[in-house]
Amino acid sequence: MAAMAALLAGGIFTLDTFLPVDMAIAVLYLVVVLMAADHVGRRSLLGIAGLCAALTLLSYYITHSDSLDLGSTARCAVSIAAIAVTTLLLLRNHDATDSLKEQAALLDLTRDAILVRDTEDTILYWNHGAEELYGWTRGEAVGRTTADLLMTGFPCAMATIRRELLRTGRWEGELSHTCKDGRRVVVMSRWSLQRDERGRPAVTMETNSNITERRDVEDALHQARSELTHVTRVATLGELTASIAHEINQPLAAVVTNGAACLRWLGRETPDIDEAKLSVERMISNGRRASEVVARLRTLARSGEPGQLPVEINETIEEMLLLLERELAHHRVALELSLDRKLPIIAGDRVQIQQVTINLALNAMQAMDDVPPQGRRLSIVTREQEEEDRHWVVIEIRDRGPGIDAHKLPLLFKPFYSTKPDGMGMGLSISRSIIEAHGGRILAALNETGGMTFSVKLPVPEETQP
Repeated sequence: MAAMAALLAGGIFTLDTFLPVDMAIAVLYLVVVLMAADHVGRRSLLGIAGLCAALTLLSYYITHSDSLDLGSTARCAVSIAAIAVTTLLLLRNHDATDSLKEQAALLDLTRDAILVRDTEDTILYWNHGAEELYGWTRGEAVGRTTADLLMTGFPCAMATIRRELLRTGRWEGELSHTCKDGRRVVVMSRWSLQRDERGRPAVTMETNSNITERRDVEDALHQARSELTHVTRVATLGELTASIAHEINQPLAAVVTNGAACLRWLGRETPDIDEAKLSVERMISNGRRASEVVARLRTLARSGEPGQLPVEINETIEEMLLLLERELAHHRVALELSLDRKLPIIAGDRVQIQQVTINLALNAMQAMDDVPPQGRRLSIVTREQEEEDRHWVVIEIRDRGPGIDAHKLPLLFKPFYSTKPDGMGMGLSISRSIIEAHGGRILAALNETGGMTFSVKLPVPEETQP
């Protein structure tokens, strides 16, 4: 290339010097400068441009030294100006190209996978991090569509993502991709949209961080937390053994009593069929009641993933109280119940919410063991609350126990912290995890008149909010 440029420069000099034409042949030196621009550095380009300008002046001197005229001088000046302007533009282009190369080199330093694609989803840029993560080289990836190459799994409809990208210029979320070797990876993906000078979408830069290992750890942690939640629920049922036995024995005893009465009505000289039928109906009713108790216990004892179903909080509280009747009597605690009958329906797992309320109610009763019997009051309140432009269903469980020191309040929900000598310290921690998984909050506060209040706030779905 250097030899060709030198040969071309020599030819232009010869034509400009010895060809008797009235035109700015020296302008052709621009071709020499342009040819050299892609192959030499900044200083060499300046040297070549200077040499072309010098050849232009030398040719002008040889041909017009004895007869200067305005036209020839103007053509020489135009040629030199054209060489200078072109050189300056090429130097600016050199600087811009070098800057882009430096930026591209920086992008290759990151471990994140970075790719740029056009509006047709065609890959235009593929950095070294993308090569390492997915296995395809830059040459293999550029020119292909990401849908074909990575087989992307989206968390929602692609149309929803595009609307967000067009509206804000950004999108962020988790995606799953397929690598060259067939592995599936989970990435945290961040998209940035660049528009052209007319404001139209041009290209999208996608930055992907591999979070597959972190997601696996989180899934394992979620599984462990679910199992621990189940174990704690079963342990709570163990504490309620006496109440459960009482709850089942009552309908069973009624079945036996009504069965004996039925036999007596049928054993008369003239059997009283109506009374016998009534006794049988009572037996059936009590049998169903016992069956419902067993069904509730089986539901509480079951393991599995929580479901998001409509939950009527007042019904959940009332079912919970059926299991706590004997505990209330055992601890000689009076119940004060105030349920808002106009509560909206929430979405959640009824069993898990019931687990939280049972745990809080048991804690409240046990906290009042050292309080004189006439002062033992367990208050359960449900109400709706509007806060932070959202509607919440609130469950308040209030006791009149001694409470705790104010500086210990932040410790209550920490794992393995317990105010009871034989406590595991997991009940409140698990309760908080359950409520936060429902998008809610659980708070503890000291009452001005003594004791504590635990407040559970559960969000009302937006579609059901007034």
